[in-house]
Amino acid sequence: MQSALSNHFRGKRDAALRALIARVARAGEGLRVLDLGGRATYWQRLGFAWLADQGARITLLNLSEREFSQVDDAPEGLFENVIGNACALDFADKQFDLAHANSVIEHVGLWHQMIDFAAETRRIGRAYYVQTPNFWFPVDPHFWKLPFIHWLPRPARAMLLRSFPLATAGRARDLGQAYGFADSNVLLTKGQMRYSFPEAEIVTERLLALPKSFIAIHDGRSLAAQQTREPDHG
Repeated sequence: MQSALSNHFRGKRDAALRALIARVARAGEGLRVLDLGGRATYWQRLGFAWLADQGARITLLNLSEREFSQVDDAPEGLFENVIGNACALDFADKQFDLAHANSVIEHVGLWHQMIDFAAETRRIGRAYYVQTPNFWFPVDPHFWKLPFIHWLPRPARAMLLRSFPLATAGRARDLGQAYGFADSNVLLTKGQMRYSFPEAEIVTERLLALPKSFIAIHDGRSLAAQQTREPDHG
């Protein structure tokens, strides 16, 4: 069931990302993409041949070499692997046509680090696409075996992660790792996403009418000063 739901949302996101790439790509000039926390296997879903037709060159940025994935059928020159910190990027302003991050901002740390991540994303990309789960959805996809766990106080989350195999890596081996699991995943609200990406359209993904996740999409154009937007409730 979880796999079917994931595939459903991934399919819709892929369509939205393809549409954004088609708007952003500059004919005859190629398309420079920076994927923050990215892996080549993610882009395989969009189709390597289609990306090549768009003139895409995708820079995958991660904190360590072990975070990169390998694919055998990627066209030569499509991907470049770079080690770096997405909260303090060593790139020039608007160096990339598109900055992309899928389920990454919730892993960079606390609020000030999220703000740094958002500011860097907006700085280096003419356009951007940033997806993240919703704090107010009852199931955290990172700890989906136990609904509501992300609403509990930090010590309670650490205790549960120490006692049960709730994390994707299994049960925490000790209290230190339990707090590490808890602290490495901090979900955002819609208000936080709108504050972090003020010029973006915040697209809401829903499951059974409940807001499941958000995507901040900005294609580099001014979004009419702006559209009437839903009020923020944190």
